[in-house]
Amino acid sequence: MRRGEQLPWIVSDELWARIEPLLPVVPRRADHQGRRRLDDRKVLSGILFVLYTGIPWEFLPQELGFGSGMTCWRRLRDWNDAGVWQRLHESLLAELHAAGALDWSRAVIDGSHVRAMKGGPKTGPSPVDRARTGSKHHLITEAHGIPLAASLTGGNRNDVTQLIPLIEAVPPVRGRRGRPRRRPDTLYADRGYDHDKYRKQVRAVGITPVIARRGTEHGSGLGVHRWVVEQSFALLHWFRRLRIRWEIRDDIHEAFLSLACSIICWRRLKNLALC
Repeated sequence: MRRGEQLPWIVSDELWARIEPLLPVVPRRADHQGRRRLDDRKVLSGILFVLYTGIPWEFLPQELGFGSGMTCWRRLRDWNDAGVWQRLHESLLAELHAAGALDWSRAVIDGSHVRAMKGGPKTGPSPVDRARTGSKHHLITEAHGIPLAASLTGGNRNDVTQLIPLIEAVPPVRGRRGRPRRRPDTLYADRGYDHDKYRKQVRAVGITPVIARRGTEHGSGLGVHRWVVEQSFALLHWFRRLRIRWEIRDDIHEAFLSLACSIICWRRLKNLALC
């Protein structure tokens, strides 16, 4: 890290200004106040520290001032239940859309396996990892690789089963005059999505499917468009907590996945401001 550069898990004023209004207000009890609730901004830095470093919750260093690992875990759970991470992602997408940074001419979809060390819901024998227990991250991005939606399934689920659910998971993106944008013009995918049944379903929602066909030679040229989703997976798995699934509870891992998508959008937004 360069001298003077802020640590990535420290929440900047600009990011906090976007997150704070989304957090639920927890009033103090008048009859049994107890210890004062730890500052939300510090706890969020603790959550980001775990996301970036992959450190177990119980080993979160107390000297950082972010609270205990259990405190951070509870806030992550509660904020996820309150829809904070989804609303944050939607608001950042709206800012990117307002800045003209989203290219809706095409979207790209793909899946990526991760090992699930402790099992739990949404896990299964991975066909690419000697049937070890794993999960899959599914991702749909716009033309530049900005995440529009992500989901989690068992490692044995076929990618194509998440094609329509991921399209439906793309939120209405505001930020410009007129109706919110939700559907790309075309959708690019690899041979794993080669089913005419699903092509018809994609066309039914107003999107043109561009999907490689099985049995044809490689070199179709679709890779020049599909590589952006691979880049986005690399960015997601740069967060060490997402490289391997350590959470038994699927909602906690999904919370990390949604938060990471928001951080990627936030970085794109900051880069626009520097241009």
